[in-house]
Amino acid sequence: MTCPSRRIGGSLAALALIALTPFSVLGASAKAKAPVAEAPPPPPAKPTPYDDRLSRFAEILGSVHYLRSLCDPGKAEEWRSGMQTLLDVETADEPARRERLTAAFNRGYRAFASVYTQCTPAAVTAEERYRNEGATLAGEITARFGN
Repeated sequence: MTCPSRRIGGSLAALALIALTPFSVLGASAKAKAPVAEAPPPPPAKPTPYDDRLSRFAEILGSVHYLRSLCDPGKAEEWRSGMQTLLDVETADEPARRERLTAAFNRGYRAFASVYTQCTPAAVTAEERYRNEGATLAGEITARFGN
């Protein structure tokens, strides 16, 4: 998400000018003619060579978060907070990328929410496999694209 001041952007100065102008000067016709500054468009998303892998990683985090909430509720929140950290680091000022990664996390969460309503041996196995895939993927991303 962007903060409110970034969405408004350049229109803050216009709002301040209108707020400081005496009401008698603004009259009805002046209000209608006052220029309205539009918010600048968000910067375009910077594609990275690992976006597809990162999207899959986000989906895995969502899946593991859901499965952990069923089978090990005490540790479930760490996966969601890990996703939040990933979003904060990777998409600080890129709302479109943030939305894509959030959608991937939610897709992974919903995929298992539609299948499992309680912890079963199959859910435990799926969670373990997804954790392994996530660890492998994280290792590949950092080894190839890390600093």
